[in-house]
Amino acid sequence: MGAWAEWGPAGLRWTDSSLWRTCLVPVLRRCRISTCAVAVGISFFLVMCLFYLAEEPKQEAHEQALPEEEIPVTLLIWTYPFDEYRQLPDCLEYQVRGCTLTDNRSAYPLADAVLIHHSEIAVDDADLPPEPRPGAQKWIWMNYESPSNTYKLWHFEGMFNLTMSYRMDSDIFLPYGYLVPQARANALSKSSRSTRPRDQFIAWVISNWSAAHARVTFYHKLRRFVRIDVFGGAGHPLPRGNGTVVRLLKGYMFYLALENSQHTDYITEKLWNALMAGAVPVVLGPSRRNYERFLPPEAFIHVDDFPTVKKLAQYLLKLWRDPIRMRQHLDWRGGYSLHQPKFWDEHYCTACSAVRRTRGQRDAVKHLARWFFS
Repeated sequence: MGAWAEWGPAGLRWTDSSLWRTCLVPVLRRCRISTCAVAVGISFFLVMCLFYLAEEPKQEAHEQALPEEEIPVTLLIWTYPFDEYRQLPDCLEYQVRGCTLTDNRSAYPLADAVLIHHSEIAVDDADLPPEPRPGAQKWIWMNYESPSNTYKLWHFEGMFNLTMSYRMDSDIFLPYGYLVPQARANALSKSSRSTRPRDQFIAWVISNWSAAHARVTFYHKLRRFVRIDVFGGAGHPLPRGNGTVVRLLKGYMFYLALENSQHTDYITEKLWNALMAGAVPVVLGPSRRNYERFLPPEAFIHVDDFPTVKKLAQYLLKLWRDPIRMRQHLDWRGGYSLHQPKFWDEHYCTACSAVRRTRGQRDAVKHLARWFFS
């Protein structure tokens, strides 16, 4: 043991001070430097972790401190309705702040919600966002077609978190049009001030003509008793340009606002165009009670108000000859203005606002098909 205490490998003597300085001191110095470097690295890492943990609550606190209407939201438009590209709007135009709209799918991992229009996914090779979805991201199902023209809905049970449509019981409700109560005179009253009958009687604009539709059957019955001017793909050509239907109807007393199918809350621009033009709509769609959820009872004439089409025709002719009596269908207009949302800009911004309002909620929509077809 004594030899090993004094002699090392290869016969080197540990007690020799020159050997100590030559061999061991540099090694120890290197070890000390390496240890210091590791210590510095670990310290830096710990400092950064503490900084991050301190900043994250600050960011959350900052978002919580913001007014609800200004909390930033990113909405990804997954598919353009009917594959028609439109430049995305600035939601400030609709008084919606803090909303970022994008159609760039690379933003998918960071999006608060994804808006998906039904028509583009109701195909065999549906192009859906990838699963699993990030964090608390919501998927929004949007559809403005009637149930009769909505296909393969049962394929998407439990997939979406919010619904958006013309139905009042949608999570995000935005109809084709709606009335806004007003205390003063407005555009609706201005378009119907005169008690003098208009020059033209009844108009109907139709592009999707099908003998199987109830509206076509109704038209054939009504035309036996009164003259109806038909425009669109199935009649006289319409003038070109925006707002042509409203301009056309300003010369008519009545307009046939006949829906292609009859379903809950399915009341389209046909009715709202007539009201904007000052014509009285003759409606075929959901029940009168359903229409009265959107309109005063005297604002329209429902085909079901009469036992026969002939009785309806007689009533329309009576109004044509009696301007004073006609006023009962027009006087209500003085208390309202009318708003028709712009497709699809206002829909995107309304959806973005709803995403902010439902932060923290991520329940799946149950029985989507059963609900929409009810």
